[in-house]
Amino acid sequence: MRELTGYLKPFRKECIIGPLFKLLEAILELLLPTVVALIINNGVARHDSSYVLRMGGVMLLMALCGYLSALVCQYYAARASQGFGTLLRNALFRRISSYSYAELDRFGTSTLTNRLTNDVNQLQFAVAMLIRLVIRAPFICIGAIVMAMILDLPLSLVVLATAPVFAVLLYWVIRRTSPLYRSYQRKLDGLAVVLSENLTGVRVIRAFAKARREKARFRDTSDDLTATAIRVGRLSALMNPFTTLVVNAGIIAILWVGGGRIDSGKLSQGEIIAFINYVTQILLALIVVSNLVIIFTKAFSSSARVSEVLAAEPSVQDGAVVAGAANPESAGVGRGPADASTPAIEFSGVSFGYSATGDTALSDVTVSIGRGETVGLIGGTGSGKSTFVHLIPRFYDATAGEVRVNGIPVGDYPLLELRRKIGLVPQKAVLFTGTIADNIRWGKEDAPDEEVVRAARIAQADDFIRRLPKGYDTPVSRGGLNLSGGQKQRLTIARAVVARPEILILDDSSSALDFATDAALRRAIRETSGGATVLLVSQRVSSIQHADKILVFEEGRLAGIGTHDELMQTNEVYREIALSQLDKEEAAR
Repeated sequence: MRELTGYLKPFRKECIIGPLFKLLEAILELLLPTVVALIINNGVARHDSSYVLRMGGVMLLMALCGYLSALVCQYYAARASQGFGTLLRNALFRRISSYSYAELDRFGTSTLTNRLTNDVNQLQFAVAMLIRLVIRAPFICIGAIVMAMILDLPLSLVVLATAPVFAVLLYWVIRRTSPLYRSYQRKLDGLAVVLSENLTGVRVIRAFAKARREKARFRDTSDDLTATAIRVGRLSALMNPFTTLVVNAGIIAILWVGGGRIDSGKLSQGEIIAFINYVTQILLALIVVSNLVIIFTKAFSSSARVSEVLAAEPSVQDGAVVAGAANPESAGVGRGPADASTPAIEFSGVSFGYSATGDTALSDVTVSIGRGETVGLIGGTGSGKSTFVHLIPRFYDATAGEVRVNGIPVGDYPLLELRRKIGLVPQKAVLFTGTIADNIRWGKEDAPDEEVVRAARIAQADDFIRRLPKGYDTPVSRGGLNLSGGQKQRLTIARAVVARPEILILDDSSSALDFATDAALRRAIRETSGGATVLLVSQRVSSIQHADKILVFEEGRLAGIGTHDELMQTNEVYREIALSQLDKEEAAR
């Protein structure tokens, strides 16, 4: 948790002023039992009503000052805790945004969401309690004991005797609950995974009539989480009754011993009432301390999870950072345009695996793609096509070999510069809330309306957009739920095309389009690419049949390179794929 305290530095003033006002409230609270004792001994015992009223006014003034002090503390605690939570949440989001696909795959979306929301909220709450109660509660305990010792030292020893019992109780609860809180957070992540899968895959679940199975799966996961929460709750629930039991036992002992001291004249009636008030204050403070123990035990578990995310370095580092600002040439910054003969994309002995111990997704791939070429990529599911294109914009870094763009290793580029050269249309069409025009402008924020329309026409989206009631100003709902699969795919293509990138990658992004629309799309891209290098990843032979070059992948290996006619003659893998989709006459065209 120590590494997170840096996010409290901007709120030093709040962290000082808040506890000071809470300390003032505690001091006033500690003085009240002594004032009560004076009223009983000097006012009630002597039937002096004016003294009682005068001291009652003092008590009322003290209570009012304590109330105002508590309000000031509450204000500064709210400012500090909310500000801390905002800064930490923003830092966590920036770190997650900097992750490569490798870190995102390792953590998972659900656990990152929980850490960004639930864990930060828990830490935010702990900061508020830190300012409001961490100084007050111990001060009340210690101050009440000191005031009791001032009133009667022998009787105060009875109060001190309860301290070791309470310490043992605290240690036992902390030791038992800490691992349970960590387990609870992990199981909460698991529940979020099940919920996410059911919400995103609801159509598949219903199509296969698996709703009952998924309900049972969710119920089992939820019951497991509930069982852990109940175990935590049972242990935590022991704190308050055990604390009350220990302190009340102390009060009984005080009354027993104090009664004898009153009879012997060593203690007045007002002092014994003040003594019991101080013990009651200790009881309430100990209950607060026991609750703080539970809060900070949760916070420590949450801080470990948040710190893990903040400490995880992205495996894909920005080339400008790696190379250093003092050497812009090596970072790919400040270079003039590469020679026209330099390939747009080069893979030299590239291998890649999604984990250090797993099978390689790509193995020893060497290929050169020239500027302005249209290159098709084909192969079976899991053959390495998408992995190949994901290495170009550095979503992952190759585990062996080197990937170059315009003759420069991709690792030497600043990530922003590299990715501005590339327009990628992913397999899964992802849209964002806003208008259709807003989504297309993701590719180029300052694109005028003419360029937005041009991109939509290339993507074969202009016709359906104009048929919508509001045209390009039509709102897109969350995830594009108000659009069909083919419409979403065409909008993602327009988003990539509007930026006029040097390299355009279509990763199986026309699978939801009919053959006529797909053919029109490929024709429009070919006619308007303007010298851009185009990579078409597809399962359809017809989509890549007329490409300048076709790369055939099989089980992570580059099984063949050539034109459609060349591969039909020389490559068994490609010929088998082609003949499974086309008749011999179509394949020969």
